[in-house]
Amino acid sequence: MENFWLAVTWSLLPTIVVAGVFFFVLRSVIRADRNERKSYARIEAQERAKRGLPPREPAASATSSER
Repeated sequence: MENFWLAVTWSLLPTIVVAGVFFFVLRSVIRADRNERKSYARIEAQERAKRGLPPREPAASATSSER
């Protein structure tokens, strides 16, 4: 019976490790995207302020800004 649980552990371990790596990679990609969007919005707000333009509405969607 001991060999059975050892086999179960060794067969599940790679799946768990790959799932963990996938989770952390996806999480870092999402965080990087969020941080990049924040910094882009901050730079855009600074440039709009330099030019004397009103601040952009935060709830504006991408489709409304393309018009």
